[in-house]
Amino acid sequence: MAQDSAQQAPTSAPAAPARALLPSILPALVVGVGSSLLFVGVSVGAERLQGVLWQGLPDALEIGRYSVLWIFVMLIATGIAVGLVVWLVPGHAGPDPATMGLNAPALPPFVLPGLLLAAALMLAGGPSLGPENPIIAANIGLAVWLGRRFVPGLPSSLWGMLAEAATLGALFGTPVAAALVISEALAGRPIRGLLWDNLFAPLAAAAAGALTTDLLHHASFGLRLPPIGRPDAGDVLAALVVASAGAVLGMCAVYVFPYLHSAFQRLRHPMLMLPVGGAVLGALGALGGPLTLFKGLDQIAELARNPEGWSAGQFATLAVVKLAALVTAATCGFRGGRIFPAVFVGTALGLCAHALVPAVPPAVGVAAGVLGILLAITRQGWVSLFTAAVLVASPVVLTLLCIASLPAWLLVTGRPQMQLRPDGTPIR
Repeated sequence: MAQDSAQQAPTSAPAAPARALLPSILPALVVGVGSSLLFVGVSVGAERLQGVLWQGLPDALEIGRYSVLWIFVMLIATGIAVGLVVWLVPGHAGPDPATMGLNAPALPPFVLPGLLLAAALMLAGGPSLGPENPIIAANIGLAVWLGRRFVPGLPSSLWGMLAEAATLGALFGTPVAAALVISEALAGRPIRGLLWDNLFAPLAAAAAGALTTDLLHHASFGLRLPPIGRPDAGDVLAALVVASAGAVLGMCAVYVFPYLHSAFQRLRHPMLMLPVGGAVLGALGALGGPLTLFKGLDQIAELARNPEGWSAGQFATLAVVKLAALVTAATCGFRGGRIFPAVFVGTALGLCAHALVPAVPPAVGVAAGVLGILLAITRQGWVSLFTAAVLVASPVVLTLLCIASLPAWLLVTGRPQMQLRPDGTPIR
């Protein structure tokens, strides 16, 4: 019986030989460098335009750069500009962004210029979204189109995976994030060979993307928060409570998401949806102040420079306003991603916990808050853990995050996600 059972047990697929992996290195490196160059180009262009819109132009008009009037003017104007792109440019800047996640489909090439233009205008104009979703979609579309054209022997799915990994490496400045995302994606698919055989080419693309970005446009996620020593029971409890609070706060936004999307969809036309969304964002920006504008990466660094500089109520206001701005921007039609503004929300939440209970170290509060929010919004555990840990750069905090992720995951798993099907119903 034991021998029969052994004969019937499935055997693992054999590992791929080196000669099967070597031909993928050159395509991976090309895709990695190209994906990073596109990301850097859009980012630099958006930053230059942001300087003109938020500094040069208001100074020339003798209007306060971040006055309530200028915030309203710029966000409504951004809604009009992006609305014109969605309405008139071929391809309409891609599918409804509320239906898009990090795993984007391969869009036709004629859609990509409008998508990139809409993303650049959004990044410069102040809505609370990041560059990740449109940049990933554009790089996947380009890689699949060019790959089919010039190297037809490789499958389209490989080109898409290389582009996604390369863009994630470029966005985070490290290939680790890409390896984690691709590993999580592969977990739900039948794969041939060992996991690292399947990760070999994407990891090469992610490394090339990360190195290219670091050389041309270095941006660090690390926050210089006071380090913590050996954790105690209080730190464990703080991480558990703050991560769970972040997950609950994030789920509140997830449940609101389809209803707000439906409300904007009733306006039916991008030249109504986006300017109205811009007006709502203007009101939120006036309430929360300039820190709640834009994707949030520079703004979290400002918060971290002075963790004692705001009261608990002010941190809570920043977190809630930013989360409301994220949901508004993502449902009214602006092209952008949700990870970067969610990191701001988690940072503000963690610093709010520190302000309420000074015994909570800022590093523990921030990392746990970011973990909880990202678990609710992305539903990707590895990326949530990685992003939270990178922010504080502490092996000690990583241990606490692994513990805190367990109750936070129980609060979000099996529930609706912040992504909709084409018919407007939430994905679970």
